[in-house]
Amino acid sequence: MRYRRIGRLGWEVSEVGYGMWGIGGGPGGFTGWDYDTAPKCLDEAVEQGCNFFDTAWVYGRGISEQLLGGLLRRHPDRRLYVATKIPPKNREWPPGPADTLDDVFPAEHIREYTEKSLENLGVDRIDLLQFHVWEDRWAGDQRWQDVITDLKRQGKVDGVGISVNRWEPANCLAALDTGLIDVVQVIYNIFDQAPEDELFVRAQADDVGIIARVPFDEGTLTGTLTADTTWPEGDWRNTYFGPENLLPSVERAQRLAPEVPDGMTMPELALRFILAHPAVSTVIPGMRRLEHVRANLGVSDGVRLDPALRDRLRAHRWDRTPTAWSQ
Repeated sequence: MRYRRIGRLGWEVSEVGYGMWGIGGGPGGFTGWDYDTAPKCLDEAVEQGCNFFDTAWVYGRGISEQLLGGLLRRHPDRRLYVATKIPPKNREWPPGPADTLDDVFPAEHIREYTEKSLENLGVDRIDLLQFHVWEDRWAGDQRWQDVITDLKRQGKVDGVGISVNRWEPANCLAALDTGLIDVVQVIYNIFDQAPEDELFVRAQADDVGIIARVPFDEGTLTGTLTADTTWPEGDWRNTYFGPENLLPSVERAQRLAPEVPDGMTMPELALRFILAHPAVSTVIPGMRRLEHVRANLGVSDGVRLDPALRDRLRAHRWDRTPTAWSQ
């Protein structure tokens, strides 16, 4: 495993981290979770050198955080970095155009869910506390700034981050102006290259860490989807891969397939593309099976993507705008 500095926080984190949405289970997410297998996957990740784990209260309504807390207790000798997220009070992903800070992140709500996360994790300090959605029109509001400053002063929070909304990578630049945001979590993959336009440049200039999420475009970049793919009832991918998105996604994956080098899988190519950018501190694929843990973490082997291939992948950029189904 290779490690990278996560911006001005100075932590050396595994360049492949662990995204914990899928193993958290619960409504509104991925089906197929297995609470017996999840601890084994997490333990295997630690043994493979992973030290960065990204969760959120909403992943299983606290269950994912509790799974991570169990991991911390099983490995007291390891320095494992914990990142979690405050859910929007109105439970809207992303916020609506008229939603105010009072609707989404009032001060008392930030404090309440910080305490819930501390309890679920079984820790007295959260390494990285993130806002799970964001609108830059809130950036200048002193109220969120005051409560975050106070939580840090109390020693309950170390770093602060924003998980920016899907396909809105620049919707955080005003927040960066406050100097309070240490890390930005953003969708970045072979299709979604827009973070390179503004966000990555700004992050490198300000020494802000970057967490790359959704490396496989919710499954498209695994190369396994077809026009007939369906998911069990209650799985959010039925919404994401509705009629507007499934066929275009499959077609784009098919056009990408010839670029996958012999001996490499499409998921490996997807991860290597992300890790080729120096602004990225860590990428956080979701992993619910031991074979996925080993395969994804195995990409951190120091072998970098061929520059000529990376240049060809530029042609697969897919600029999209948020819609009702994209969440």
